[in-house]
Amino acid sequence: MTETGTEVQIRMLEDTDIGGITSLDEQLGGQYRPEVWERRIGYYLRRDPEALVVAEAGGKVVGFMLGEVRSGEFGLEEPTGWVEVLGVDPGFRGQAVGRRMAEQMLDHFRQSGATTVRTLVDETMGEIGEFFTRLGFEPAPIRSFVMEL
Repeated sequence: MTETGTEVQIRMLEDTDIGGITSLDEQLGGQYRPEVWERRIGYYLRRDPEALVVAEAGGKVVGFMLGEVRSGEFGLEEPTGWVEVLGVDPGFRGQAVGRRMAEQMLDHFRQSGATTVRTLVDETMGEIGEFFTRLGFEPAPIRSFVMEL
């Protein structure tokens, strides 16, 4: 239950959720970016639709998590689950919404043959790093390199 008493349901994402995800992203980041989410969600729906999860309360998207299983990335040949992006409405944080979405996604990864799950976390986003640590993730020996163009 939430602070308002509305039960949160975790389910697979549908293309009709794009508007709710766009609204939540705007709430979290302060920018309205529907073209970003249409493109991104369309990509993932074609690749691994069962790895896309939303949390819904009272008919409203209050959380989302996008990922996929892939192999051959960065020299890692085994099927690997990748958690790409997530967001939870601040009013629903601390209520295991993120954990419940992750559990559904991780179940899908296992069923798809993945034995490892990876994600990238910006070190300046401590809250996200703490979330993944609580789920059992730990730092990996793979390092990210970047170059500005």
